[in-house]
Amino acid sequence: MRFILNTFFSGPQAWFFLAADKGYFAEEGLEVTFAQGNSLARAVTTMTTGDYDAGYGDLNELVRMQAEGRRDTPIAVMAIHNRPPYTIAVDAGGRIKTAADLSGARLVSHPQDAAWLLFPEFCRATGIDPESVDITLSSAPHTEMVPQMLAGQWDGIFGFVNTVAAQAIEAGVDPAVSLHHLAWHTHAPAFYGGAMMVTRAFRDAHPQAVAGLCRAVNRGLADTVADIDAAIEAVARRNPALDRKANRARLVGTLALEMGDAAATQGLGDVEDARLETIARLICEAKGYAHRPSPAEVFDRSFLVPPSERARMPAACPPEAKL
Repeated sequence: MRFILNTFFSGPQAWFFLAADKGYFAEEGLEVTFAQGNSLARAVTTMTTGDYDAGYGDLNELVRMQAEGRRDTPIAVMAIHNRPPYTIAVDAGGRIKTAADLSGARLVSHPQDAAWLLFPEFCRATGIDPESVDITLSSAPHTEMVPQMLAGQWDGIFGFVNTVAAQAIEAGVDPAVSLHHLAWHTHAPAFYGGAMMVTRAFRDAHPQAVAGLCRAVNRGLADTVADIDAAIEAVARRNPALDRKANRARLVGTLALEMGDAAATQGLGDVEDARLETIARLICEAKGYAHRPSPAEVFDRSFLVPPSERARMPAACPPEAKL
């Protein structure tokens, strides 16, 4: 199985590598080869090339592609993020305190950043005029963007809450003191984040393999919660240059923020059809698509492990706890 990830090998993917190291894929008769990706949103598009069987991509982008009329899209089989990880990080001491304050702001984003791609929907949900915001695209790392933003070059940065925070740490900035987040989970809470996906051809040809993939990743998630340091070591074996401290913070923050609500009591994996319907509506309204995809067009829950066996987070974490 050829599997495309969202970015370089990093802390918030640890469960995949821990599952591999513990032999969970092998027990399911799977040999999984992981490739590094360029973004959570781009991973979905990359899966349409035929080069990959499975991937870790943005569930919202999958909805968008279906709404656009694409019929070569993958199908999501397991949700990883219960909350959207997206944010606009701003100077905590600056003028921007609420979404309404973004009028006239200068923002910067990586090309294909999922938060930037969903900015029209964010504006739709918050009543902001997207034309009132100036956005620069840059390939510079967040380790450079954060100090530059704090120095006044921009007013905010698109990204993931925990990714921006971790790379601020790498840049010598204390994110808890210096950054304030206008986060999607507060302003557009219907959106999901990362999900595990497979191509429709692979699903149809190898349903047992898809079920085995879900079982193995579920076990890897449970083990990651139980032993964070072992999970980080599994990543470091693939990426020896990994900043362990920053990526441990990213992983802990991801488990708490993006995965720490319903997962704490119900277990990870499933989605709410009503939320998928709301996402489809917002995307269609913001981007002018005529087709509003149904939940069944983007998510197939038939491969999930039973609810009683699903990985759970230690405790529910309110979003504000990590902001």
